[in-house]
Amino acid sequence: MTQSNPTKSLDLVFAALADPTRRAILEMLLEDDMAVTDVAEPFEMSLAAVSKHLTLLMRAGLIGQEKRGRVKWCKLEPDAMRAASIWMQGFGQFEALDLDGLERFLEAELGEDAEQT
Repeated sequence: MTQSNPTKSLDLVFAALADPTRRAILEMLLEDDMAVTDVAEPFEMSLAAVSKHLTLLMRAGLIGQEKRGRVKWCKLEPDAMRAASIWMQGFGQFEALDLDGLERFLEAELGEDAEQT
């Protein structure tokens, strides 16, 4: 069975998001564009290892890179993430949890159990 392009794109996005290092890189890029060396700085791994993470993020379309002088810069590309978000919203199960309502429900349930014992 061959995958359509949108499905393959989603597979790449979710595979990229599965790794905590890559998610941390995306969070860093939310602030601003960053030089590759600045992206690598907080991680306890080689520049080559960070470059592999950046390559996977680029393949997924989550980031872009451009050369400014001798420095390679990374920037967030929101379109791939938007497509994944739209796909997840199709399930309709990702609504905010009503913690106050849950607390009221638990109090009512636990109160009834205490009265019965």
